[in-house]
Amino acid sequence: MEPFCTLQVFIDAQWQDAATVEMTGSVHHGIDSPVYLAYLPNYALAHWGRVDSAALSANLPVGITHWMPETWPPFLTDLLPQGYGRAELMRQLHLGSHSGPAHDWALLRAGAGNPIGNIRVKEAHAWATERSGSTMHGFTMEEVAARAGDFNEYLAQNGLFLAGSSGIQGEWPKILLTHATDGLLYLDHTLPDAQAVRHYIVKFGRGTDRALADILALEAPYMHLARSLGLHVHAALLQRERALFIPRFDRQVANGQVFRHGQESIASLCGVPGFGAVPSHNEVCRHLGQVATDPARDVIEYIKRDIANIVLGNKDNHARNTAIGRKPDGFIGLTPLFDFAPMWLHPDGIARRMRWQRDDGGSPDWSSVIDQAAEAAHLDASLIRAGVAAMAGPLGTLFEEARAAGIGEQFLKPLERAWRNACVQIEGL
Repeated sequence: MEPFCTLQVFIDAQWQDAATVEMTGSVHHGIDSPVYLAYLPNYALAHWGRVDSAALSANLPVGITHWMPETWPPFLTDLLPQGYGRAELMRQLHLGSHSGPAHDWALLRAGAGNPIGNIRVKEAHAWATERSGSTMHGFTMEEVAARAGDFNEYLAQNGLFLAGSSGIQGEWPKILLTHATDGLLYLDHTLPDAQAVRHYIVKFGRGTDRALADILALEAPYMHLARSLGLHVHAALLQRERALFIPRFDRQVANGQVFRHGQESIASLCGVPGFGAVPSHNEVCRHLGQVATDPARDVIEYIKRDIANIVLGNKDNHARNTAIGRKPDGFIGLTPLFDFAPMWLHPDGIARRMRWQRDDGGSPDWSSVIDQAAEAAHLDASLIRAGVAAMAGPLGTLFEEARAAGIGEQFLKPLERAWRNACVQIEGL
């Protein structure tokens, strides 16, 4: 296997060769291996100094500088299939069932041809295209929902190559489907841009565990609650039986063109390598203060999201469940909210991972949090306090809104104490 690959960026309405990555250490160490990374000269000259959607990362301005990190740069790890998508790709590559780091490079070169955002691995795109051929098969939303339990197997049985649209991180079975001009849904990587109308991540129920089914069923009403709290939400999620259709915000269709916006996790923003470590919330706010187009707005939004996570029991707050978006007009800021669900129900007992450096024992002191965030981002604390305090009204009626959205008492009663605590604190700001 070749030790290098080409990274392409979708910019100026086309995919452009942008950079090269070469493994300089042992492939067996996977994402913990050192690499050589450099922008290509022609690309660097055309987009010099940019850190928006033209760049690989907000931390890697376009230029002739090269980097030799001791591990994969975090933006590259963002592209690596994980969870269910990784397992699917392992089957396609006949790599067996043991998914160790030795397979990371092969999975990147095969599975990062159509990821979230506007960066892809050129060799991975070629690999998927070669195996997909000209096969296109459209499905109605009802057909997808009816086969939610075995849709991926159904695709394979019908000769449709799945790996080009399944390389999404996360433990839930997910697939990228695109709504076309003929009204049908297609595997995203098989549909020409000219025929695209709307892009979805489709998340399927898995197994027979009741708690997992409840988490999936509550994700759409949870997003409704997030909107009621004034959080930055993209569009309503569509639940169809055991399939959840999530409209994508890294894709925008206008005048027959598809625009792909840059997206990177806050793990990448904070320079945190691998999958195990997480930054503190303070560190995230520090970086938002440095790169965001409107730092105050994003820091206020970030705190409000953490309040919502605490109140509604979304404990799965690792560093790849929040991201920044980067657009061609220079905008950099938090993407709309995603992966917002009652993860306190998870049978594995997921713990809250990212915390504030002070006064956060699982039930944060929000006044202290505001001071910490303002200090980290070099912002006026009174401005941040006023922005967070505006949440008091909708927070006070949150449970009424939840009941109106059809969320049962069995899912609200265990959260009541945290909710009341937050209400008292936010009203007192």
